Amino acid sequence: MKIRSKHSILGLFVGLLALTSCEVTELEGTNDPNFLTPSEAAPDFFITSIQEDFARHLDGDVAGDPNDNWVTGGFQFGDGLSPLGMELTRLVAMQSRDYESTYQDSDVDDEWDNAYRGILFDIRLMTPLAQEAGQTRHLGIAQFIEAYIISSLVDFFGDIPYTEAVQAPAIVNAKLDSGQSVYEAAQALLDQAIVNFTNTASANPAVELFYNNDYTKWVKAANTLKMKLYLQTRLVDPGAIAAFNAIVASGDYITDTADDLEFIWAGTSASNPDNRHPRYGLNYVSNGPGDYQGNWLMNQMMVNNDPRMRYYFYRQTNEVPGQEADPDEQTLRCSLQTPPLHYSNGGFTFCNLPNGYWGRDHGDDEGTPPDGPVRTTWGVYPAGGRFDDDSFSPVAQPTDPLSNGGNGLGATLILNAFMVDFWRAEVALAQGDAATAQTFLEAGLTKQIAKVRAAVSVDPNADLSFEPSATDVTDFINTVVTDFGAASGDDQWNILAENHFVAHYGNGIETYNFYRRTGFPSTLQPNREPDPGSFPRSMFYPNQAVTSNSNITQKTNLSVQVFWDNNPAGPAFPRSN
Repeated sequence: MKIRSKHSILGLFVGLLALTSCEVTELEGTNDPNFLTPSEAAPDFFITSIQEDFARHLDGDVAGDPNDNWVTGGFQFGDGLSPLGMELTRLVAMQSRDYESTYQDSDVDDEWDNAYRGILFDIRLMTPLAQEAGQTRHLGIAQFIEAYIISSLVDFFGDIPYTEAVQAPAIVNAKLDSGQSVYEAAQALLDQAIVNFTNTASANPAVELFYNNDYTKWVKAANTLKMKLYLQTRLVDPGAIAAFNAIVASGDYITDTADDLEFIWAGTSASNPDNRHPRYGLNYVSNGPGDYQGNWLMNQMMVNNDPRMRYYFYRQTNEVPGQEADPDEQTLRCSLQTPPLHYSNGGFTFCNLPNGYWGRDHGDDEGTPPDGPVRTTWGVYPAGGRFDDDSFSPVAQPTDPLSNGGNGLGATLILNAFMVDFWRAEVALAQGDAATAQTFLEAGLTKQIAKVRAAVSVDPNADLSFEPSATDVTDFINTVVTDFGAASGDDQWNILAENHFVAHYGNGIETYNFYRRTGFPSTLQPNREPDPGSFPRSMFYPNQAVTSNSNITQKTNLSVQVFWDNNPAGPAFPRSN
């Protein structure tokens, strides 16, 4: 992964953020004399802020933010949409027994706030300045980011304010636009962005944090996002797959890892601004990790001899109560408990895993025991943590350089070549073409595993003798591909889905969307609670949005489906609750 410096001019535009101090529905536009006004600002300052806020919209805010308070279910304010999706799809643990107490309206205030008061408001302020200066590539980047932001809000919330949003005081209570119309607006924005990217007469941004001002790659990214939106609507739009395949036929999309769109965190600095990967910043701390890794994911990788385990996870101990150590009520209460009947009947792993993989089950709500120095945490990929070389030492030792791993030099995964291969596998399987699906499953695994293995370079103290061999990798991929070819029906969907989830560790937006599109895999570990309520098909609207906007009425429950999800309603879908 290439290291890019991204905070060299943050101090110049930090004052601009004060302009976004009002909720989207009641922006007053008053100017604080202590900060820059829009007329005094420059597009370069805005576009840098917009790019970083985009990454935080996906992956969350910095460690130590005053809004980082644990709520009942374990989801943190300001965590970003990706960690929320990872909880729901068992990539990290959800810590509440039922869904509606876990995902409450106040839990997503910050994500909504960052999208509207931060990103969209800054884009509205920057746009006339960039237009006046003829800086169309600034506009193209902003249009791309806006398209991603508004479509992701639809994915998580359904109908959202858009056409009337960020227009106070002229419009105070922005109406809700249908999710379908917002998706159409996103596609139009991407078309405009492509035109702006190809304008060679435009000046480039002084700091461009994704592609270093390579606009051939930006065009590929825009077309790839268009593909993502077409894939997302394949259940409700008869022309979506044809539009998807038309972009494939053009060849002008992300096909190579070198063209991946991701945000590379500069790492090393915990001071303001914290430029480390957010998951690193929240887990490599003095009292130990804050996140719990999901037992489903770790067990899935363990039983399949997945070569990515040492990159994904760092173990602080090699002894888990009830496995290598005696059961311990203080640190792992469930090690003294009998598995729930629905776990036993389904053959699901319960409570603990061997070999030091200390995580949590989906829906384990037994509080936060004193296990910070021993629970498994994020590894070198994608968060820039430690490579697991059997050191088994705590990460909470700031004076020990060996405990820091990559110091947070990780990546926020946005649009990657391996993702596109998984999309193409899904499309092929949905059309009954298992042979083509098998080809793209293999391609996606090959690209993603190579990407994971390259990440070890950010941990200078890793003992590389513990890396899996090239033969290990080849054997793993061949086994998956062979098993897929020998399977049929739901079994093939399960194999594709399981490998999709494992490969997208770090991007819960993609796994959450895939799960609602397909319902697979049916092999996910269920909630500890036998009846946790319907799986969330969308999130409650944020509390601040409902209380401040008379045009937003709160949903009655989490089972409200977004426009592209026409799968059956009720607890039978998805196939694991």
